[in-house]
Amino acid sequence: VQLQASGGGSVQSGDSLRLSCAASGSTLDSTTIGWFRQAPGKEREWVSCLSSDGSTAYRESVKGRFTISRDNVMNTVYLQMDSLKVEDTAVYYCAARGKSRLCYTSGDYYDSWGRGTQVTVSS
Repeated sequence: VQLQASGGGSVQSGDSLRLSCAASGSTLDSTTIGWFRQAPGKEREWVSCLSSDGSTAYRESVKGRFTISRDNVMNTVYLQMDSLKVEDTAVYYCAARGKSRLCYTSGDYYDSWGRGTQVTVSS
């Protein structure tokens, strides 16, 4: 599966953004999608995941602010990010693991990665 992440931008603290991860080459209905991010000078970290059966998970710092969802018709997974904080600034990546019902927090379990999209939050 090929992934294309988009939707990043520069916003103010408290604003919202919606990231999209569009897939081609395979349908997402049997795929786990994860969102990761990497801030300058820091290691990549897991943000959220959505399994093929609809289970979701979020890292603690984004719970209640971020929402992951899937549109099977558009073959796209979204990451709605509300109440953005300066510390959310990073390049965001989506990743896929095919034929999976589980959510994975480690990037090692994902087979395909999209190019990142930059999110910059200023105070």
